[in-house]
Formats: sequence, C-alpha cells, structure tokens
Amino acid sequence: MVIGGGPAGVSGAAAAGLIGRKVALVEQEPLIGGAGINTGTIPSKTLRETSLMLSGWRSRRLFGVDLSLRREATVTDFMRHEKQVTSTERHRIEERLGRNGVVRISGTASFLDPHTVQITNRAGAVTRVRGDHILVATGSSPLRPAEFPFGDPRIHDSNEILQLTALPKKLAVIGAGVVGSEYAGTFAALGAEVYLIDGRDVLLPFLDHEISAALTAAMTANGVKFLWKEKVIHCDASGPGDAVLTLTSGAKLSCDGVLVCAGRSSNTEVLNLAAAGLTPGKRGLIQVGAHFQTTEVPHIYAAGDVIGPPALAATGIEQARVAVCHAFGVSLKKDISPVLPTGIYTIPEASMVGETENALREKGVPYVVGRARYSDIPRGDIIGDHTGLLKLLFHRDDLRLLGAHVMGEHATEVIHVGLVAVLAEATAELFNRACFNYPTLGDLYKYATYDALLRRSGRELRPVHEQSAQT
Repeated sequence: MVIGGGPAGVSGAAAAGLIGRKVALVEQEPLIGGAGINTGTIPSKTLRETSLMLSGWRSRRLFGVDLSLRREATVTDFMRHEKQVTSTERHRIEERLGRNGVVRISGTASFLDPHTVQITNRAGAVTRVRGDHILVATGSSPLRPAEFPFGDPRIHDSNEILQLTALPKKLAVIGAGVVGSEYAGTFAALGAEVYLIDGRDVLLPFLDHEISAALTAAMTANGVKFLWKEKVIHCDASGPGDAVLTLTSGAKLSCDGVLVCAGRSSNTEVLNLAAAGLTPGKRGLIQVGAHFQTTEVPHIYAAGDVIGPPALAATGIEQARVAVCHAFGVSLKKDISPVLPTGIYTIPEASMVGETENALREKGVPYVVGRARYSDIPRGDIIGDHTGLLKLLFHRDDLRLLGAHVMGEHATEVIHVGLVAVLAEATAELFNRACFNYPTLGDLYKYATYDALLRRSGRELRPVHEQSAQT
C-alpha cells in the first residue's frame, strides 16, 4: 500500500505493480500528482517558461526589440499553458498506474495499526486496507507563519500564488530560498516590482560562492531588489489598499502582493503515526534509515518530502523505487546515487552537482578550477545569454571531476553531463576526447576543461574576445 499520490508515491506504486505485486494507492486530493504536478514543480516551471515567452523577455535580450504585452495581462493568459501541461502529465500518470495494475483509493488515510489503514473519502465513507508493506509518501505543505494573515487575498503561500486572479504590480517575496528566488524571478520577468526579503546576506548559500554571486547579480539586473538581513515582524493587511510590511530595521514596505516562502512541513498530521508505531520528528518528518525503511517499523517505508531534504521531485521518485525494490527483495534498484543534482529555476537557471570550492577547501582537497562562459561559444550568442557560466572543479593530482556548477539558460539540462562524469569518476581526459555537437552548450565542458588544464600548468585560457589574431 502506498499513501500519497505525488511523484514519490506514484513512482513507488508503479514500481510495485511493475514487479507483479498487488498495489493500492491512496490519495486524498481529487487529482493525482501531488504538489509536484498540481501546485509546485510542474506548474511553477511552466509559469516561468510562459512568463519568458509572453513577456517578450527573451526577445528583448536577443534583438533589443520591445515585444512586451500591450494590454493588461490576466493570470488566465499566463496559466493557460500550465493547465494544459499539468493535465497532460496527470493523464500520463493515470495511464502508467493503470498499465501496472495499481488500484486507486480516494480519501484521507489514517493508521489503525502497523499494517492497517483506515481511508475516509469526501462523502464520509470508510474503507479499511491492510498491507504487508506500506510506503508513506504524503509530501509536504508550505509553512504559514502566524504574523501573516493568509485569509487576505493579498497574502499568499507558494501553493496559493498559482491561483491569483490578478497579477500584482508590486510583490514582496518573503524568504530567498529556492522557491522564493524562483518566483521572484518569474514575477520580475512579468513586469512586477519585486522585493526579495531574507534574514541572510547571501543568496542560496549552498551554491558555489561564485555561482551564488553571479546569480545575485543577474537577478538584480533583471529587476529583483534584494533586502538582506531583514525579516518581517508585522504584516498589516487591515486597509483597503496595499498591505504594509514592517521589517526588523524599522523600514516599511507597501505592496499589493505578498508571497511567503518560509519553508515546508511534512504532511503527517492526520496519519495517526503513533498507531503504526512511528514517532514524527521536527516539522512532522518521518525518520528513515537505509533503503528508506522507517527506523521504528521495518515493513513501513517513507520517501519524498515527507522524510526531508533534499525534498526534490527527482530524488523522491528514486527513493520510492529503492524502497519498493528493497521491500520485495528485488535487485532491480538497490540504492540511490550518493551524487544528486540540484536544479534551480530562477532567471537565469542555476544547477550544481558534487563539491563546491568552499567544501574542497574545508576538506583540504587540492583542486583546479576550469571555467567557460556562454559568451565565448556561438551557442551562447545564438540564445542571447551573455552572463552564463560553467565552472568545473577537478582534483589537482589525478584530474578527476569533483564538481560541476552552471548558471545560465538551460543550466538544469547542461548539468547532466557533469552529473554522469562525477558518477563515473571520470577525469579531464573524458572531456578532452569527447566530440560535442557544434554549436551547442555541451562545448562548455570542453573549454572549461581546457581552462583547467592550462591553469594546472600555470597558464590561463583567455576569453575569445581577449585573444589576438596571432594567438
């Protein structure tokens, strides 16, 4: 039995059905797909892409021509494509579950004992299901800090923001994490005046410092205004006009839209975990060990956001497959890679895999850096990206690739070459020998490798525009 029909739950249920097991999938929402399909991953990335197209953002950068919308755009204009994409993906999921013989049960699940779950549907009817093995994949929901009046139509969390009826002219985004940074860039591209407020003074500090700084500069150039070392201590939405935010510095900010991105909490509150012998941790997290077995009840597994970081759709999908294969003793998938990519759909995108410079310094690992800029290859010119950067980190001794970091158009795609190389423990020779299609962003890997080899030998690969004809 799988509880939760998001990316992790669907993946686990489909995997169990594929290996011939009898599977029940329980989902409390009317639509399958969870936050990944309905309120988060797919909708937000589709909205981002739509905003770039309809706002003329890419066209202005490529041709210097203002193709901005000449009328007042409505949310429906921007969400039409999102509805089509999410509907198509739900249809794919339904077909896959059907092909694998998964039985769907609608309702809210609650444990009665470690093997039995009671499911209550919207009409109040109750069904009891017993499972030899149970996978909990109920996902997470946005936290709602008490200082924000979420009942007000101007105040939103990251789920609600996709249900806007009018685009804000001035938007305050609270929290410069991944979700806040992504939405800040999207609404700035749509022409909103965007303020990104965070108590820290560095954007996404888990990124390599150079990528973080470059992304901050790019977002600033795109119109996002950063308010660092600030927190909202009061939100006044009592008046008919703008909401007024009071910050820790004493400054006040008036805006017609507030998006609160204050983290997420696991959806375990109604599961009655105690009846199953499980004790949730901070923010409702379910504790798991190897193969995503819960630490307290071996036949119960958990995957996805419900177990905490990295809390990505991609990792949840893989975690669920590992859990199911382990539960039934199938060797099809024994573990999940220790090297996971991170993709951030800001404008521009950023992505990384492996070690950062700071981490290598702290570990005392000798390394050499290789860089290649989008502006130094023809594909960068074609797509109009003059700020993009690929940064590779090689072990100085054996030139094994230790980390790859990208900022720029299609960064979340470009990173996969680096991901495979890190997984294979490949060296610089892989990129030296490889022949990439021309002109493509793949060539960045070759030129970043050349740069690293030259730096290792005490030289440097200068940008194309700095090289003389003789060179």
